[in-house]
Amino acid sequence: MIAEALTDTRVVTINGARQVGKSTLASLIARTTPGSLVRLLDDPTTIRAATDDPTGFVDHDGLLVIDEIQLAPELFRSIKLAVDTDPRPGRFLLTGSARILALRDLPDALPGRMEIVELWPFSQGEIDDTPDSFVDAAFAHGHELEHNSSLRRRDYLDRVVRGGYPEAVRRQPGRRSAFFDSYLTTLIERDVVELALIERRGDLRRLLALLAGRSGGLLVPAALAAQSGIPRSTLTRYLELLAAVFLIKQIPAWSTGQTRRAIGTPKLAYVDSGVACHLLGQDATRLAQPGGAAGAMMENFVVMELARQLTWSAERAHLYHYRTKDKVEVDAVIETADGRVVGIEVKAGATVRAEDLAGLRHLAERLGHRLIAGYVLYTGPRTLPFGDKLQAVPIDALWKLSA
Repeated sequence: MIAEALTDTRVVTINGARQVGKSTLASLIARTTPGSLVRLLDDPTTIRAATDDPTGFVDHDGLLVIDEIQLAPELFRSIKLAVDTDPRPGRFLLTGSARILALRDLPDALPGRMEIVELWPFSQGEIDDTPDSFVDAAFAHGHELEHNSSLRRRDYLDRVVRGGYPEAVRRQPGRRSAFFDSYLTTLIERDVVELALIERRGDLRRLLALLAGRSGGLLVPAALAAQSGIPRSTLTRYLELLAAVFLIKQIPAWSTGQTRRAIGTPKLAYVDSGVACHLLGQDATRLAQPGGAAGAMMENFVVMELARQLTWSAERAHLYHYRTKDKVEVDAVIETADGRVVGIEVKAGATVRAEDLAGLRHLAERLGHRLIAGYVLYTGPRTLPFGDKLQAVPIDALWKLSA
């Protein structure tokens, strides 16, 4: 995707959370591109050169890779001048650990000159080297989709608490907490501060834990402000910052356009389920116990696997959730530009009951032929039919199926 973008775009930016492999990927592209040059802004001498002479810093005939561009946003003016003077594609490859457009000191967003590619923590297919094509398979095969699994509930919970950060994946379970602690500290003390001045960082840390407990729930700032004691205007700003550093994601509400009873409030998801479980203090054993957060964390895990796939799937579609004022809901709704829809419910258990499909049946009644299929993704081993267009499917179909 990035190599393709460099063939027709002057500036390409790899944007994403810390520790997801942006620098590694950019270096790999540089090594395979003749005449490329890599500049690392984490190096004090390099960033001093960027600050003292930004025009000379970006002067290079081949591909110039600048790592951690958010550390020197003043470079954007010089980059803009360089690509306007010489509009060849593939001039600059930038990486950033905070959403570039959210930088408070950003002088110019390079409209029409820059393509931003977001890099996420590893998906399960990337970890296992499997197809990762559930979205395309769902739209291609609909209710005829078939998949059986050897995984059980505990296997899925292990994956949920592991998450997808490369360092967390490599570590043994007992050592992951140290990584997550260090990661969150760096995120708050460095990346968030780059985006905005934070007066009370302790409030932000407490908010992170509170949000983890609400993962998979509706994101209502007024309720969060009341529970946290943080003024609503400040809390809203904190939520924007946490999204800008790729820690949380808002899943927008979806409406059929045929009813006024749909709720427009977004849902909250943590970009990485491992971080959310760490903030809750729950490992796989604790998640599985009565009162554990297995249901919410499994939903978060599945929704974010879908979000990752939608960045590369052949089907160009968007991810939503659906909930009515009567509390009929569907965890994930994927809709293509031409109006085709796949609905998904998530269950942390190995048994599916008829009432678990209530939301999907509601969706089917309202959409008719527009609904390609409705799936309950669960921790059981087999695909099971539940009526017209409705199926229960093992969760690992997400990363095992190909179109």
